[in-house]
Amino acid sequence: MLSGSKRLLIAAALVYAVALTTASCSSSSSSKPAPAPPAAASVGRTEMKAVVSVKELMRYTIDPISDNIFDAVTYESTKKGVKEVFPKTDEDWEKVKIGAVTLAEAIYLLKLPRPFAPAGDVNNSTGPNPPELSPAQIQAKLDADPVLWDAKIQALRNVALSVMEIADKRDTKELFEAGENLDKACEACHLEYWYPGDRKAVEDDERQRARIERSEIRPPKRKK
Repeated sequence: MLSGSKRLLIAAALVYAVALTTASCSSSSSSKPAPAPPAAASVGRTEMKAVVSVKELMRYTIDPISDNIFDAVTYESTKKGVKEVFPKTDEDWEKVKIGAVTLAEAIYLLKLPRPFAPAGDVNNSTGPNPPELSPAQIQAKLDADPVLWDAKIQALRNVALSVMEIADKRDTKELFEAGENLDKACEACHLEYWYPGDRKAVEDDERQRARIERSEIRPPKRKK
């Protein structure tokens, strides 16, 4: 049998050996480089690819859905007086909301690279004094100032976002005003990229209408 002193010596040796082993493992593990963090998820959906041209996107999506807003409030002068059209039912306001939501989302599709017209379509851009820009000319304007292109898109989206809120409040007066704002935002974009030659005529017409409106609200002069 081992004496008490020998047993103490053996136990001490075992403790020392375990300590050395632990220190060695700790040292080797700390010397290893830390594992690389997992790769961050890619931002955006870069695989998105346009299906149609700008002209087709406007014709088959943006233009028709915007009518949900344009046609929601109208005033027509007839022999029987002024005919007013405005949303009355839940379905009427739902249609306005559908138009606003779809427009707000669809307008951002104009940020995706896509041709401005189908192959072979050069717009009404040939002959002397053509009224429209060709797709190549429009693309050149975008390439020269992409910030302006994005600003025009955002202006349209801002109107759509406001109409979403108006539809929730069911405010007919604000909806009518938003329709006018949407028309101005559309026209501003068209005058920049589609038919800039009409800018002077459009601006002259706006000034003329403004003068008429001011004269209609001006109080009559008092007779002396």
